[in-house]
Amino acid sequence: MSSVLESYAVGTWFRPQDEGQALLDAATGEEVTRISTTGLDYAAMVRHARDVGGPALRALTFHERALALKAVALHLGQYKDEFYALSYRTGATKRDSFVDIDGGIGTVFSYASKGRRELPNDTIVLDGGIEGLSRGGTFVGQHVYTSRTGIAVQINAFNFPVWGMLEKLAPAFLAGLPSIVKPASQTAYLTEAVVRRIIESGILPEGTLQLVSGSAGTLLDELGTQDSVDFTGSASTADLLRRHPAVQERGVRLGVEADSLNCSILGLDVTVDDPEFELFIKGVVAEMTVKAGQKCTAIRRAIVPDAMVPAVIDALSARLAKIVVGDPSNEAVRMGALASRGQREEVRKAISTLRRGADVVFGDPDTVETVGADSEAGAFLSPVLLRAHDGASEPHDVEPFGPVSTVIGYRTTADAVALAARGKGSLVASLVTHDPDVAREVTLGLAPWHGRVLVLDRDDAAESTGHGSPLPVLVHGGPGRAGGGEELGGIRGVLHHMQRTALQGSPDMITAITGRWTTGSRRNVTDVHPFRKSLAELRIGDGIDSAPRTVTLADIDHFAEFTGDTFYAHTNPEAAAQNPLFGGIVAHGYLVVSLAAGLFVEPNPGPVLANFGVDNLRFLTPVKVDDSISVALTVKQITPRNSADYGEVRWDAVVSNQDGEAVATYDVLTLVAKELALGIGQV
Repeated sequence: MSSVLESYAVGTWFRPQDEGQALLDAATGEEVTRISTTGLDYAAMVRHARDVGGPALRALTFHERALALKAVALHLGQYKDEFYALSYRTGATKRDSFVDIDGGIGTVFSYASKGRRELPNDTIVLDGGIEGLSRGGTFVGQHVYTSRTGIAVQINAFNFPVWGMLEKLAPAFLAGLPSIVKPASQTAYLTEAVVRRIIESGILPEGTLQLVSGSAGTLLDELGTQDSVDFTGSASTADLLRRHPAVQERGVRLGVEADSLNCSILGLDVTVDDPEFELFIKGVVAEMTVKAGQKCTAIRRAIVPDAMVPAVIDALSARLAKIVVGDPSNEAVRMGALASRGQREEVRKAISTLRRGADVVFGDPDTVETVGADSEAGAFLSPVLLRAHDGASEPHDVEPFGPVSTVIGYRTTADAVALAARGKGSLVASLVTHDPDVAREVTLGLAPWHGRVLVLDRDDAAESTGHGSPLPVLVHGGPGRAGGGEELGGIRGVLHHMQRTALQGSPDMITAITGRWTTGSRRNVTDVHPFRKSLAELRIGDGIDSAPRTVTLADIDHFAEFTGDTFYAHTNPEAAAQNPLFGGIVAHGYLVVSLAAGLFVEPNPGPVLANFGVDNLRFLTPVKVDDSISVALTVKQITPRNSADYGEVRWDAVVSNQDGEAVATYDVLTLVAKELALGIGQV
């Protein structure tokens, strides 16, 4: 590793103009490298992101961006051994590193997959359906998401130097925002190694990823209305960011994940003989010791029934006594060092404050036995368990960012919820119970105060991802003290970076803007059946108006006998006549859809390869005996697949009766060959 970390700025690696500050190995105290940003041109970085990275990224469709992310994840997977070796120097064990490194790469894979499956192969996202704004249908509204023209600055905490960067980078990249990443200094050398491997791959367009190794300096001074800052760190730093002129005066979007006094609640129904008791104990100990408790989601408060407090303390103490602390690269070690000796002192100060309202019942903040390491040279600390005094405020006000948790007793379920709420807003709470009534009451009480709630019992434990693991498909963030921000949550995390706009106009204009056919806009009906057209030939609005078909009583009887659907409205004239909605025999809804398919389909081999689904099916008007039906089928949306010789076509289907009334509406989903020669029977 270089004697001093470099930043990646304006297309090149920048070496600072001084030797900067030493960064020490968390386990040995030896110097790993040095860090500084002296001489770094922040204004040039922002201009490069806006003028070079932004346009290149926004020119890509969501699917192209997703494929780039997949390539990045595959590339990083080749260098995990290199990253693990550096991760040990941050104090992380092999298990800790898996959460950070493999978890980060896995998050990129997740967004790569969701981007291709849930976003269009376009640069615009439709939000909801068309809103009719006029009686005649000539004036409509549609909400859309578009990419902002700014940049995303990501300021990350020291505890997850890989995951913390990648979980912010992936959604921002998909949203079309170039990123400037600023990791916390203590562990920035691991982030720098990952960024270096990404840059050398050449996968991402230039300017879409830059790195600040060291102080953020004047970076925020360069930001404007279209830019955003996503911050993970302390509440005090978050407050400084909220007061920054870029946020207060220029409208920079600020997302914050800050202090969080997360809790785990043991249900009133649980006894020491229940499997839930052991699940609770394992969960608390895991959250105290993984990453040496340096997790924003770690359990700081263990809230248990008063009668269970002694048993919980005994069980936690017995399991904590088995935790081996020491050299994080040693396979026998379960808990490594804190990120720095300075961080250890901060945790010791927090424990000292907690002791005003609690007693230490396990561990010694000042001494710890270590394996394969010098306990003083490295930033080692024993797991520390406290028991809160009745009514104490300190456990609800002080976050010890290390291997520390406090046991707090409660009397009633309402009491437990009230204690949890005293944390003033947290990222996550867990409830361990096997009683559905307890689960509902407590969860509904916790939800307003937490971004995520885990309900754990014997039924889901084997497959549960645990209390402390944020998942890319679920939101990560929390109200109040936790910062009020929100990340991840699948595509929600992408849309969070985009601008939602309400469009108003004629159906034709909305179709032209969105690339999706809008009811009321022009259709192109010719003698050529659209099923005879390849993906390259199809156009939005291409369609067919079918001939009518009469639905007879024989049709209805046959369908009932053939399918076994003998519901009275289709088979019993007397009973059907009494139905206030029908007033007589009606056709099965699925018979109507089946007959409609026969009306619009073109049966010969061709470019249409398969029907893979029906969306938004609604039956609007009953079809009675001897009614006639016809179908208007229109190309609604065309989505080429980058990785295949075919694409997806969404068709708008409207089935109408002889009076012009819509009896069924739905979207038909098909796979269509990109070229005629690729279709069945076209060679």
